Amino acid sequence: MHFRKKKIRKSDTGMEPIQMVDLRRQYRKIAAELETRWADILAQAAFIQGPDVARFASNLADYLGVRHVIPCGNGTDALQAAMMALGLQPGDEVITTDFTFAATAEVIALLRLTPVLVDVSPDTFNIDPAAVERAITPRTRAIVPVHLFGQCAPMREILDLAHRHGLYVIEDACQATGAEYTFPDGRRCKAGTMGEIGCTSFFPSKNLGCYGDGGALFTQDDRLAGKLRQVVNHGMKVRYRHDEIGCNSRLDTLQAAVLDVKLPHLDAYNAARRRAADFYDRALSGCEWLKTPVRAPYATHIFHQYTLRLDDAIDRDALQAALKEAGIPAAVYYPVPLHKQKAYRDARYRDGDFPVAEKLCDSVLSLPMHTELDEEQLPYITENLLRLIKTCLK
Repeated sequence: MHFRKKKIRKSDTGMEPIQMVDLRRQYRKIAAELETRWADILAQAAFIQGPDVARFASNLADYLGVRHVIPCGNGTDALQAAMMALGLQPGDEVITTDFTFAATAEVIALLRLTPVLVDVSPDTFNIDPAAVERAITPRTRAIVPVHLFGQCAPMREILDLAHRHGLYVIEDACQATGAEYTFPDGRRCKAGTMGEIGCTSFFPSKNLGCYGDGGALFTQDDRLAGKLRQVVNHGMKVRYRHDEIGCNSRLDTLQAAVLDVKLPHLDAYNAARRRAADFYDRALSGCEWLKTPVRAPYATHIFHQYTLRLDDAIDRDALQAALKEAGIPAAVYYPVPLHKQKAYRDARYRDGDFPVAEKLCDSVLSLPMHTELDEEQLPYITENLLRLIKTCLK
């Protein structure tokens, strides 16, 4: 089996073209091993539930230090399966962050649960425990903290709240596979392994990503693991015996092989992202018109995104366009908070109820962040950013 290796053309600067996420160069480093694994799968025609799926699940469980990894079709399915397995019922309230990708709230609404949105902390952009506590009512059943941009949410406070109020914790770790949280007693846990259930996505741009869609659920609970396996398999424990209403959500064998090949490299991938973030920090720290990401003392940051906060004096649209003209992609994660999205508008929420999230949506800008950023690209990005900011003042 042989895949043609398309040559990446150099830009006018002589560098490799700058990508938001450069998966082509990353692929070339693992191509030989991956092509061997795929050739075996194609020869066996083991496309669904092939041996590589179980192998990857076992290896990921070992890496995370969790008893059970249940692969599924994508991160959104993982969140839905978690809520189904916990038996949440229509009308139950689920608290989550206003500043996240819509999938976090989407599955709550799809299951006819009630999403309860809360604001985030201005430093880490993660869910604010004080806001969570204010939002708890007798109808609250679960909290969904999102480990945003690769940094764990404040899990000690979230878990304490859940314990006091008898709530489930479902971790949305879709951006944080490999990130660690340190508790005050020194205990260290990987993202997704601290609540009842953790959920992740293997979308190609993730720190651990496949070449299509993929996801997984994590739990330390044997009973919940059995329930999750049943939910993602049409509600079956025994073939053609449907004891529960479930869904059809599988990680296919080809994607499991990609992930299993990448998994031994994950710590190196995350370290490369941190090195790039360190460079950005040093180069940009003196600029009065932006704030570099805050690294919480209780967590390792694996920089799924490197997200700046721009001063109000900066015209963000103009800056993003100027960067693009210079061959530097930049993205806004996220331009609209959930409470202002048409699909999630609710009479309970008004403008100003989420001041931090609203401010972030107006001011954040993410720079290229991936494992292949090099010593030519990083200075080019920062030097041009600092130059162009001055031309984009309002």
